[in-house]
Amino acid sequence: MGFWTAFYAISFYLATLVFMGGLAYRIYQYATIPAPLKIPTMPAPMTQTGVIVRVLSEVVLFRSLFRSNIWIWLLGIMFHGALLLVIVRHLRYFMEPVWTLVVLAQPFGKYGGLVMLLGLLGLLGRRIVIERIRYISSPSDYLMLILLLVIGASGALMSFVTHIDIVHFKAFMLSVMYFDVFNWQHLIPSDTILFVHLASVILLMIIFPFSKLLHAPGVFFSPGRNQVDNSREKRHVAPWALKLETPKS
Repeated sequence: MGFWTAFYAISFYLATLVFMGGLAYRIYQYATIPAPLKIPTMPAPMTQTGVIVRVLSEVVLFRSLFRSNIWIWLLGIMFHGALLLVIVRHLRYFMEPVWTLVVLAQPFGKYGGLVMLLGLLGLLGRRIVIERIRYISSPSDYLMLILLLVIGASGALMSFVTHIDIVHFKAFMLSVMYFDVFNWQHLIPSDTILFVHLASVILLMIIFPFSKLLHAPGVFFSPGRNQVDNSREKRHVAPWALKLETPKS
């Protein structure tokens, strides 16, 4: 087994453990932290169905961002929509046979990578140019955008400039998935841009559960979004406070 094959295989295993474990732990934290107040952001829906529609509109359409700033909304939609296409396109490396939907997404995902880069450059430029945004931006905000830009740029280079042996790369990824990486026939292609791309993805997986990128699952637990506006009809008592209201016998 080659050194780089072993290195990236072990790195993917460790990154997957950190990503899944860290994400599960943070979601557990979100789900168990009490919400002592009824604080839905107005105008808020008055039924549970309305809450579901509201949260989905935030996740899929970024409704509140659209109402706040249409230019930032456009950059966000460009990045997230293109990222989804890119992820669907990359599924071909993890399955055999490849689903029809993934096959159909290949040309769209290829050029979606360029759209993703444009969205990221716009979001980075916003943090640099707009003074009030620059003032509240921390170094991690810039580093996350730069890391995503490295992933997108290296992927675009492999798609449009220097092509790699995707057959051997897919064999390597399938061997990692099925813990067959010690098979000498499944060596990772030796390509510098590929190594940079994979290292950036691995780093992103490790950082994700501990960064602001965790807003992806966090939006579902936002009390300002997921609460019903029924404070006049029903008293809201946090679960941890119920014991305080129970009279002692």
